[in-house]
Amino acid sequence: MTTLIIARHGNTFGPDDTPTRVGARTDLPLVESGQEQARKIGQYLSKNRLIPDVVYTSHLSRTIETARIAIKESGVSNPTYPLDIFNEVDYGPDENKPEDEVIARIGAQAIKDWDENAVVPDGWIVHPEAIIESWHKFADQIRAHDDNETILVVTSNGIARFAPHITGDFESFAANHTIKLSTGALAIFEYKDGAWVVREWGIKP
Repeated sequence: MTTLIIARHGNTFGPDDTPTRVGARTDLPLVESGQEQARKIGQYLSKNRLIPDVVYTSHLSRTIETARIAIKESGVSNPTYPLDIFNEVDYGPDENKPEDEVIARIGAQAIKDWDENAVVPDGWIVHPEAIIESWHKFADQIRAHDDNETILVVTSNGIARFAPHITGDFESFAANHTIKLSTGALAIFEYKDGAWVVREWGIKP
């Protein structure tokens, strides 16, 4: 059985910072609380015997740092492999803007539709079909050998929300789950009996 673990990177804003909508063009490091979230991810992986055989990230610092801290905390020293397909989406005119400014431009309903159904707001540079296809191809690749590997992917919120499409029934998933992963949260997929299933979603170690 192949196991796919998807983690959202840790916090990039501290308690005194004004959070912004950080996308593909904004490369922020983890703050102290984000580093602690990464350590907790590693502790969770170790405690639950989910030590990854292979680790993938985006090219953004926040995902690479999260992965490296988590891996070290889990007790191994695996390298990480950055892939373009896991880079965060581009928020267009809302990139790196405070959320109140984003809502003022596109409206609260557009944010709700994005968070509940992955409907792309006007102006954002997001191509759902391409992201979904990338997840399918990646999932097919890692399960092809059926050698009981555990794979860890550290990515961002805009990309992670499309991962449940690999199950073939995103609509049912979205009807029963919040598709947005919190910072430092995990999702666990398993490939068994010829299909991907979601074992856990939104775990906060």
